[in-house]
Amino acid sequence: MTEGQKIKVGVLGATGMVGQRFVQLLADHPWFELTALGASERSAGKPYVKAAVNWRQTSEIPSNIGSIMVSPCEPQHFDGCRLVFSGLDSSVAGEVETAFCKAGMAVFSNSRNHRYDQYVPLVVPTVNDDHLDIIPAQQKANGLTTGFIVTNANCSSTGLTVPLKVLDDAFGLEACMVTTMQAISGAGFPGVPSIDIIDNVVPYISGEEEKLEIEPKKILGSFDQNGFTDKDFKISAHCNRVAVSDGHLECLSVKLKGSPTTEEVITAMESYTCEAQRMGLPSAPKQCIVYNEKPDRPQPRLDRDAGKGYTVTVGRVRPCSLFDFKLTILSHNTILGAAGGALMNAELAKYKGLL
Repeated sequence: MTEGQKIKVGVLGATGMVGQRFVQLLADHPWFELTALGASERSAGKPYVKAAVNWRQTSEIPSNIGSIMVSPCEPQHFDGCRLVFSGLDSSVAGEVETAFCKAGMAVFSNSRNHRYDQYVPLVVPTVNDDHLDIIPAQQKANGLTTGFIVTNANCSSTGLTVPLKVLDDAFGLEACMVTTMQAISGAGFPGVPSIDIIDNVVPYISGEEEKLEIEPKKILGSFDQNGFTDKDFKISAHCNRVAVSDGHLECLSVKLKGSPTTEEVITAMESYTCEAQRMGLPSAPKQCIVYNEKPDRPQPRLDRDAGKGYTVTVGRVRPCSLFDFKLTILSHNTILGAAGGALMNAELAKYKGLL
């Protein structure tokens, strides 16, 4: 696509942690042009560079974005946008996203509010892009011709579901148990108080275990014109917050229907490809999964940026005395697990002719 053909897009919740990541990723995107920013009333009416006073990304606010005036999160302020990316807090996201959808815009949401709706796809872009094919049924059910909602998964569900997809396709899934060690950026800003997280691990994240035990079943499930059917397997999750800036580490044990060798499991991980790669999408990684054979990998500081944050790193595949295999997973929670995942979902929708 040429510069003049870029699709105009907006970001809701633009000053928050996920919203900032959207802004960073969209600054030079070849398909999308960021033209509108929405935030709370206290930020509305200010140029973005002054509204985003708590900018927490490692690069500066993009020069072509800083002068954009921030508006309230209302559709009339996003004239010309064909789609919006939502980084809104779940306390307000539901009604706001519905309003933008009814106004005829495509909504790609990082919030949990619509994840379990009957016709709303819950998409991990390197796993289940075919779930976007339910969009016409969603529009028909809502009496719309252009607006729709697509959600991406919880950040820890995303990292977990990529290797689960590989194992299910190759050998069949029966059950899994996962323990997460989740980065503090997943809590947003200001996030976890320093006195709670320094020299400490917090073995509780509100609502997180429930999401991790529900979402992969929808992502790996099937759908028809009446909605989604969950994949039938069992998940048990333990979720912990740890003193790491970015990158969710997950320790997974799986019970499979087949009886593969360790080498066959590793080969399946290394050879996995997805439609986003075959389509050549701008954000698609060269490898969905990288297997690191070193005994102490993956590690957040060393592996979270694999594939510019879109690649999941897997290591330590070995037999499990309780189930069949155990392995360690590392994914970037604010890129693939949040803003980047929603961005690639929009790229998939564009490629499929839904925009």
